[in-house]
Amino acid sequence: MTTPDLDSLRLLVLVDELGSIGQAAARLGIAQPSASKRLSTVERRLGLVLVDRTRRGSALTPDGRVIAGWAHRVLSELDGLLDGAEALRTQHEAQLRVAASMTLAEHLVPGWIGELKRWNPGLYLGLQVTNSDQAAELAREGKVDLGFVESPGALPGLSSKRVATDHLVLVVAGSHPWARKRRPLTAAELAITPLVVREPGSGTRETVDTALRKAGVGPAKPLLELGSASAVRNAVIAGAGPAVISELDVARDVADHRLVPVAVEGVDFGRELRAVWPAGRRLAGPAAALLALAVRSRRA
Repeated sequence: MTTPDLDSLRLLVLVDELGSIGQAAARLGIAQPSASKRLSTVERRLGLVLVDRTRRGSALTPDGRVIAGWAHRVLSELDGLLDGAEALRTQHEAQLRVAASMTLAEHLVPGWIGELKRWNPGLYLGLQVTNSDQAAELAREGKVDLGFVESPGALPGLSSKRVATDHLVLVVAGSHPWARKRRPLTAAELAITPLVVREPGSGTRETVDTALRKAGVGPAKPLLELGSASAVRNAVIAGAGPAVISELDVARDVADHRLVPVAVEGVDFGRELRAVWPAGRRLAGPAAALLALAVRSRRA
């Protein structure tokens, strides 16, 4: 026994519904002799007589009606499968999963997303806010379509593209002695001073440590480890100690004199902010559109 083809099953169901091979053939747009030949092939494959052929016409046998009923169920299930696949495809086309480090998520990504939504109002977008290490890992594992990170180091297993530049700044509360310092701080002075820092895995923490190593004075000495830029900012304002943090995060506090920037000589705290996705994968659809918006925003 071999499996009948789907077109022949559709023909059998139509014969059952319309009561005639000729009408069924006309509905499918094929000649009646071709329809009869197809039904004969189905009979041979199943080893059953499905059509009672007489001079007065043709009708399904009892076995034919049973098989036609089963064929109708098979075709209905197939239609459900195809409809479901189409729904899933449409859902994927209208869905974008993004992970972003906190600085990017707070200051840059919302603007890019807003512009993308203006172009594609039906887009469903999920944004996961985490640190750079986790955003990169989510992209590497394919759990998000696109990640945005601050990490300055290599990103194995990922393709990347610069979407913005950022600069970290050393800040203190107005009551701190450095707030009245007339000359720039040296790299060595900064390195021996305990700082309020982000947690390991943060792009900001990695940028600070990398910059101090390049200056030849080693990584930062943690005074407090906190899980967000807002927590670091508030701790510095409260007088806990100095911190090196993105100028994006403290611009308003500096303007309002809640924080005072302190110059540091011999240390480069500049960094690139990057979009990341799995190496070897070509971005398409909403992910490609979001990346293009981010790059265009940088150029502008």
